[in-house]
Amino acid sequence: MSTFWDLKHRLCEAINAHDLRRVLDCYAPDAVYVAPSGVAEGHEQIAWLYEQLFAGFPDLHLTPWFEIDDHDNPAVTEWTVTGTHSGPYLLPDGREIEGTGRRITVRSTCSTFAENDRIKTHREYYDQLELYSQLGYGLTELKPASV
Repeated sequence: MSTFWDLKHRLCEAINAHDLRRVLDCYAPDAVYVAPSGVAEGHEQIAWLYEQLFAGFPDLHLTPWFEIDDHDNPAVTEWTVTGTHSGPYLLPDGREIEGTGRRITVRSTCSTFAENDRIKTHREYYDQLELYSQLGYGLTELKPASV
């Protein structure tokens, strides 16, 4: 039986290798992935999420720099995500933007809860405005709510 940290490290290695099969091997079939951009449930939705990241950022790379090592489950990691926006990327409003050629560096924290040697829930926290600003997008004024 592997440790929770072994599982988390395997996930990071699979993401950095852009190996979707190995990424999904880390997740339980009914796993839930929660991020500022939304929720993915099960292998099909989680695969779609990673496919979008790998297509939009072909050189996407995670660099872990802090692990709360006195606690196993959930395993909590802080890392830096880097990459070049070279392919299509879906914005929260449903628009897909083509590659901008811009480099991103985004700080992130994730909490991973495992059960039976597979990830059951993965919660990713990052500042969407930090990411979108680096892509050349920012806040827009919303229409006032009707009274």
